[in-house]
Amino acid sequence: MNIMDFNVKKLAADAGTFLSRAVQFTEEKLGQAEKTELDAHLENLLSKAECTKLWTEKIMKQTEVLLQPNPNARIEEFVYEKLDRKAPSRMNNPELLGQYMIDAGNEFGPGTAYGNALIKCGETQKRIGAADRELIQTSAINFLTPLRNFIEGDYKTITKERKLLQNKRLDLDAAKTRLKKAKVAEARAAQLNISQPEENNIMIWAEEVTKSEQEVRITQSEFDRQAEITRLLLEGISSTHAHHLRCLNDFVEAQMTYYAQCYQYMLDLQKQLGSFPSTFLSNNNQSSTTPVQSVSSPSVLASTSASLPSLPSVSNSMVTSGLSELKSSSGSRKARVLYDYDAANSSELSLLADEVITVYSIPGMDSDWLMGERGNQQGKVPITYLELLN
Repeated sequence: MNIMDFNVKKLAADAGTFLSRAVQFTEEKLGQAEKTELDAHLENLLSKAECTKLWTEKIMKQTEVLLQPNPNARIEEFVYEKLDRKAPSRMNNPELLGQYMIDAGNEFGPGTAYGNALIKCGETQKRIGAADRELIQTSAINFLTPLRNFIEGDYKTITKERKLLQNKRLDLDAAKTRLKKAKVAEARAAQLNISQPEENNIMIWAEEVTKSEQEVRITQSEFDRQAEITRLLLEGISSTHAHHLRCLNDFVEAQMTYYAQCYQYMLDLQKQLGSFPSTFLSNNNQSSTTPVQSVSSPSVLASTSASLPSLPSVSNSMVTSGLSELKSSSGSRKARVLYDYDAANSSELSLLADEVITVYSIPGMDSDWLMGERGNQQGKVPITYLELLN
């Protein structure tokens, strides 16, 4: 029974405190009550914490979008994380593309130029996919996790203590309001006592003033203590910034490693493929070939030479000069075939990779073609499939 009485009294006291805070807050909003302002330093710390929380959330969410553009996959990972279970492993986009390329290459035939190129591209895409996985894992551990820990841990603690500080301030201001009203009532009672002596009323209000003054001292002490606790927590934001700076450096290093790996993979792929032309066949079985500019063209190399080491590449100037000499002379040269080529019509000559043929130029011929001979066979051949021999 005593325990029940205690619980009822505590519940009533809590309800009274809550009502008092609600009344004080409402009167402050209506401009009918004074409000204790926080010192400027504490206000600046609170503003800094809010700003940190806002931008940390934005950076964290956008980093997740960068690392995993698929929103459905992000939701799935979030659900598995909340369930404390590991998400099922599946191919990412580069790996999936790579697998499709490899399957297509095997279907077309690894011995054909296109099939062989598809397989090489597919293997490179799979390596890029593996690098992408490593980037996501490293970034999640070294960058996203610390940001999330701040939002879900440190800032929640700051919010809790800040809310407690707000309650202590409301208690203090409510006590000040009651003291002010008690003093006003005491003064009125003293004035009334002059005309109608009632000593009991004066004593009652004097006791109320004393009680209110004691309540103000207690609430002021509790408010000052809570303000100090909140200030110490908020001053830790500077340490949070320093920690996030180290995490940001780790993220940049992870990205640098990822892009360097991708660049090296594509560089190796370019060396394997060389320069492929795009061939378009029309319905009337006539062909026209348009050489595709090599990745290692002088314009691209010029733009990257300032920040990258010298790159192994096909020397377009050497090829161009050799072809110019061949076209200006009436003689013939030996040339090695770089890739398989299937003749589009009877005027062209089919080629096999690594075979050596004789090539020469005919006046008026398209600049992208030469005449090729293999034994008693001859026909037009695309120059981008050839490497002139000395």
